[in-house]
Amino acid sequence: MTQEHRTHNWIKAAVLIALPLIFFIGTICVGRYSISIEAVFKSFWTALTGADLGIDEKTFTVVMEIRFQRGIQGLLVGASLAASGACFQSLFRNPLVSSGMLGVSNGAGFGAALSILLFNSMVMTSVFSFGFGILAVILAYLVGKVSGGTPTITLVLGGTIIQSIFSALLSLLKYVADPYSELPAITFWLMGSLASTKSTELLFSAIPMLVGIMGMLLFRWRLNVLSMGDREAKTLGLNVGLNKGIIVGFATLATAGAVCISGVIGWVGLVVPHMCRMVIGSDNKWLIPASISIGACFTVFVDTLCRTISGAEIPLGIVTAIVGGPFFIYLLKKTKGKNW
Repeated sequence: MTQEHRTHNWIKAAVLIALPLIFFIGTICVGRYSISIEAVFKSFWTALTGADLGIDEKTFTVVMEIRFQRGIQGLLVGASLAASGACFQSLFRNPLVSSGMLGVSNGAGFGAALSILLFNSMVMTSVFSFGFGILAVILAYLVGKVSGGTPTITLVLGGTIIQSIFSALLSLLKYVADPYSELPAITFWLMGSLASTKSTELLFSAIPMLVGIMGMLLFRWRLNVLSMGDREAKTLGLNVGLNKGIIVGFATLATAGAVCISGVIGWVGLVVPHMCRMVIGSDNKWLIPASISIGACFTVFVDTLCRTISGAEIPLGIVTAIVGGPFFIYLLKKTKGKNW
């Protein structure tokens, strides 16, 4: 590797690290109550050291108790969904695959709805949605094993079957829910939002998201080999079944952690990896880090739009589709999908 190549790689890495930090500071500053960058950093320093830097109580509360936590959640959720989508697209060599392909989103939605009917507790909703999201992927894997055939195809088919089953069960719960209290809560959760998360729920979901993201980063080299096909990967000495299972496990952990705290947010796991692939190429050495960085930025940006463009906050899942869809069409037109 030449010195010029090394320098180019360092610049790319620095940009990918800096972008989420810039968007994070930006989302804290922007809102119906605007805050200067100076006040944001003073609030950070006050929270860290306890020093009195003359920040008024209202500004400190907005920065540290509302927007800081929401910004962290947006970064983690976006990074998790985008990285998982990139992993699945490479692993299954299918451009239409997203982070919820194996039924994790539908399973999590069913778990959340069941929790709302039984407990009406945000903590239990997070626990149930996470548990059923993981269960859905396990069931998809078992269905794929039962059917036999080509492992990649049967896993996708298993995911499709489990998605349909959990979607039907979710519809059943919505049918029997109280139309004045429980049904609106289920519907709003399914639209996706970062608005009402508590610190304990964020901590609960951050652990699987961070574990999943780190795992996908560590295995991105092997993902390059697996994306060549099972036969080629075996020829190169890779244990295909074991490595696929590990990568699917990490991607599922990250997605389930994201969905259990934010609800179902579509398009991030589908659009962002394509954005990165069209700009940076299909090498997972850079595609996975780029998806993590751009996914975090995209989700934080869209969440900022959700809470600023109108008096009432718009659900995140609606705006991701409105923003992501047309931008995806623009990228397809510009690049003609040449990096796929």
